[in-house]
Amino acid sequence: MDIWELVIDSVMDSVKLIPFLFLTYLIMEYLEHRTGEGAQRLIVRMGQGAQRKTDRKEMHLTGRRYGGRWAGPIVGGLLGIVPQCGFSAAASNLYAGRVITLGTLMAVYLSTSDEMLPLLLSERVPVGLILSILAAKAIIGMVAGLGIDLMRRAKGDRRQGCIHDICEQEKCHCEKGIVRSALSHTFQITFFILVINFALNLVLAYAGEEVLAGLILNRPILAPVLAGVVGLIPNCAGSVVLTQLYLKGAMGVGALMAGLFANSGVGLLVLFRVNHDRKENLTILGLLYGIGVAAGFLIGLAV
Repeated sequence: MDIWELVIDSVMDSVKLIPFLFLTYLIMEYLEHRTGEGAQRLIVRMGQGAQRKTDRKEMHLTGRRYGGRWAGPIVGGLLGIVPQCGFSAAASNLYAGRVITLGTLMAVYLSTSDEMLPLLLSERVPVGLILSILAAKAIIGMVAGLGIDLMRRAKGDRRQGCIHDICEQEKCHCEKGIVRSALSHTFQITFFILVINFALNLVLAYAGEEVLAGLILNRPILAPVLAGVVGLIPNCAGSVVLTQLYLKGAMGVGALMAGLFANSGVGLLVLFRVNHDRKENLTILGLLYGIGVAAGFLIGLAV
């Protein structure tokens, strides 16, 4: 593969995220500039499940019991299984602005399938197996997300961040209009993803995807642990290698699922770019890896 093919591949991988990023930033800018602080707090309350007293009108509009406590991780788990890593990128931005909870973010990350589904379909894998994999990813994502939110509420953690903080960090000049600001955010993040994607593609082109495969082959006991590491790569190469190894019979379903749970597409990449709490980002990365590997082990033992 020559350098121009690498550039084209990197550009295509990055460009397909633009609609998701732009729509996400447009919504966030609208919340910041049009709905006012009161409405923004109301939406944050829905996403974070804060258990504060509200008047009857607010309870009617928000559906507090459903939207506040359960909706986020459940919707996140369902959206994640759509074969498009744009949802994980959008979730990272929304979490950085504290519009959604950590549980919702983790539900999206754990259920994201990236390139796995197209590969399984192209190889004519039985529909029942494909649905089982997707269902497992969605269910684990939902359960983990709900559990995380429940524990955070029990500890009284109700951090509410502000969408405006992202604008301050990115110097997007929001006063010039929400569309222009959303475009500014989208351009900055897309360029960042493009640069990282090109660097990863360059490394993989010269090192070869065989290196990733070699990490897992002939290591049946450590396979889920190593597959989880491969899954953390913020590039479609991770899910491609994992799925191909499984289809070739080189690793079991437990290792496959461990890697796929840990694979969030470019979600982590965007999170580290827009969320400037590095300690929190590392904690999220650790949670994603730990839950993914643990779930993979359990699935491997069950089948």
